[in-house]
Amino acid sequence: MEAVLVILFMAIVGAIIGSATNFLAIKMIFRPYKPMYIGKWKLPFTPGLIPKRRGELARQIGITVNDYLLTPDVIKNKLFSPEIRFAILQFAQTKAEEAIFLNNKTLKDWLELAGFKDVPEKVEGRVDEFIEKQFVALKQTLSTKPIEEIVPEDIMKTVDKKVPELVDTLLLKGEDYILSSSGEITIKNLLNDFLASKGTLGGIFQMFLSDSSSIVAKIQHELVRILRSSETKHSIVNIMNDEWEKVKKRPIMNYLNEIQLEPILMNIQSYAKKELAIDERLNKTIHYYFPNGHEWVKYEIMPKVVDKALEIAESHLEDVLKRLDIKEVVREQVDSFPIEKLEEIVVGIASRELMMITFLGGFLGGLIGIVQGLIVQLLN
Repeated sequence: MEAVLVILFMAIVGAIIGSATNFLAIKMIFRPYKPMYIGKWKLPFTPGLIPKRRGELARQIGITVNDYLLTPDVIKNKLFSPEIRFAILQFAQTKAEEAIFLNNKTLKDWLELAGFKDVPEKVEGRVDEFIEKQFVALKQTLSTKPIEEIVPEDIMKTVDKKVPELVDTLLLKGEDYILSSSGEITIKNLLNDFLASKGTLGGIFQMFLSDSSSIVAKIQHELVRILRSSETKHSIVNIMNDEWEKVKKRPIMNYLNEIQLEPILMNIQSYAKKELAIDERLNKTIHYYFPNGHEWVKYEIMPKVVDKALEIAESHLEDVLKRLDIKEVVREQVDSFPIEKLEEIVVGIASRELMMITFLGGFLGGLIGIVQGLIVQLLN
């Protein structure tokens, strides 16, 4: 009976020591978090394994992640796979359609969203400024350059050829007027006025010429003869050509000095702004101007944009990863991660296994105690 008690006692002691040892070993993986001292003497095994090797662990994890887990090929295969492209395309198509075509934002709203304020007023101001600048430039040109330098040469030649034709027309119109009843009355009135201006002698002639129709007819005949004369035409053509040459060598503004140009400028500006109707046009939605635009953007533009964006991203991926330095990022994150939180995560995940390790230590300790007890009894 005494031998059984001894073996049982040694088994219990061994189990307690074994389980306590394993429990302590598990705890020493994380604890203590900091070195512990007695005076100036540092206690061995402090801090725990993870806190002590934290820097080396962070560095090795960073190297492992960078060299084996998140390599450029792995990221390319995942990030640029057909599934990801399809998901990105669907997202881009939906957002583009919702944001651009299915809302009530006007062009003015979009411009304000982009940071452009008071666009109608600014555009109208620019229009006024542009028209005024062009108007001043035109006025300067018309004031300094002669007509023959402004009007195209072919037009000037055409006008030069039209001078004789104009003279012919004037002579024909003059002849028609002289032979008309109005012309006859005019000649008669002029004749009477002429005789009246000669005083008594003119009055005597007027009495003898009470019937002036024959004289008027003779005057008409003589005037028509003069108008039909080639010398008359030649003289008038020369006069017209001389005057036309003088006109050509003068600036147009010489003939427009009495015209107020400022009201014309203001009218042009008002007309331009009225026709442009900037404010009215900007208060329309994109859908108003482009009713089928969502289909075009969705099926024509967005696939090309997504493909181009993915192509650019893929071509620059390795450079981005080098600049990102995943190894260093992981090292910094692991190195700065709280030990307490890491312990909580590990224990939370492997609590059952850690408990089994503790029980296994107790079991082995108890088994060793039984063996030791048997050996002691055999030796006795």
